Amino acid sequence: MRRVVSVYLPMWATDRWQQLNRRLGAEPLALTDRRLVYAANEAALGLGVYVGMPVAQAQAMLPGLRVETADPAGDVAALRRLAGWCLRFSPLAAPCVPDSVWIDVSGCAHLHGDEDRLVQAIMERLGEAGLAARVAVADTPGCAYALARYGLDALCVVPPGEGPAALLAALAPLPIEALRLDAAVSAGLRNLGFDTIAQLTAAPRAPLARRFGAGLMRRLDQALGRAGEPLEPVAPAGLIRVRQGFPEPIATSDDLLRITALLTERLCDKLRQADLGASRLDLVFVRVDGLPQMVQVGTAAATRDAAHLTRLLSAQIETVDPGFGVDSVWLAAPLTGNLGARQVVSDLAAGHAAADLSSLIDTLLNRLGSRNVFRVASVESDIPERSVRRVAPGGSETGGRWPASLPRPSRLLNPPRAVDAVSLLPDHAPVQFTLGKRAHRVRASDGPERIFGEWWRADDEFFAVRDYFQVEDEDGRRFWLFREGDGEHPESGDMGWYLHGLFG
Repeated sequence: MRRVVSVYLPMWATDRWQQLNRRLGAEPLALTDRRLVYAANEAALGLGVYVGMPVAQAQAMLPGLRVETADPAGDVAALRRLAGWCLRFSPLAAPCVPDSVWIDVSGCAHLHGDEDRLVQAIMERLGEAGLAARVAVADTPGCAYALARYGLDALCVVPPGEGPAALLAALAPLPIEALRLDAAVSAGLRNLGFDTIAQLTAAPRAPLARRFGAGLMRRLDQALGRAGEPLEPVAPAGLIRVRQGFPEPIATSDDLLRITALLTERLCDKLRQADLGASRLDLVFVRVDGLPQMVQVGTAAATRDAAHLTRLLSAQIETVDPGFGVDSVWLAAPLTGNLGARQVVSDLAAGHAAADLSSLIDTLLNRLGSRNVFRVASVESDIPERSVRRVAPGGSETGGRWPASLPRPSRLLNPPRAVDAVSLLPDHAPVQFTLGKRAHRVRASDGPERIFGEWWRADDEFFAVRDYFQVEDEDGRRFWLFREGDGEHPESGDMGWYLHGLFG
């Protein structure tokens, strides 16, 4: 299923000028081209300046307006570079001059968690770069483009796979200009009383096609998914890539697997010549109708092991829909890096060699997603819930160590769960505690282990105290409980009991 993200940058020219000149204030700014306003920032637009306005009129109306020379060619070149930057999210990204970028994320969202997280990551990164952006996601480039520019919200998502009816429902209230029509066609339609896409789709097609040409119906059909619309992706300089075309289209799974293995071998040869390894591969099957089918895989560490990379790509081939056939295939390595040093183990020491889990990690990453594959590492902290965190499965050590002489449960609850407990004395272990609706009588206990708050992190932990006990109930289950407070100073805690972990 095809999914396309459209990123609309309404202030692209002025945002770029402000970044280049390090003038990030809110002063009204207009960029001029041939004595007309070419672009204006939000402050200027809010005061009545508009694109196409004579510069002299804008300066007379707004004496404090800052006027600078526009750079349309530079804006287009920068937009192409931005599309190249977007390749970190998908193998297919294309500029839409003058101020938009398309990103075909079909089959890529799972590597970023899911589609919502991917789109959110795009918006956050653009916001950090100081770029105002509106983003839309739909099954077609035309629908995504229309919603990004004319939708009510800065982020619009059309649910996937619901067909032309869902696309039409999203497009219906938008103005006819959202279809990327020529200015003359839009003006002619408005003269006939057509203001919205809903009105256009309700009218007979043949008279409109005769009067305004086939381009009008083509744009409408592309937006609704009735006609294909291939994108022209950017290819950054230095991208390691291989391609194979066919005199006759291929469509069977065996053929797709065979060409995948061949291209992977050729790509690894290029990586070997460049003394690099790949940490992400983008495999794109271009169908005879121009629509791409994409497979994207990542690895925990850079590699050029052709057999391993072929297995990762082949596991995703079942998601490819060849349609009426594939007439070309290309494979690229957008993320590369130096290969890490590997220990060569002799036969005598082979019995002590650590198992190489990189193949297993890569398989799990591509099947489950990067957010669902991790390992737990220790962190330097006295507070138990702060002493562990998730790290990449193949990441380096964090430098922290758990105390070897003190008990720590195999399962830690975060946050700790409040329980009702009874103890003989304030500083003794509980003799009974109630978890939910079940009472547990304590048969044996060990403790206390006193842990103080980390006052350098938060002021309310300056006097905080916890006394931890490892307890075992009559059924042999072991729990890790703590009492908050030392029983003498009220500011150290409220003397409440909490379950923080389970042993075994």
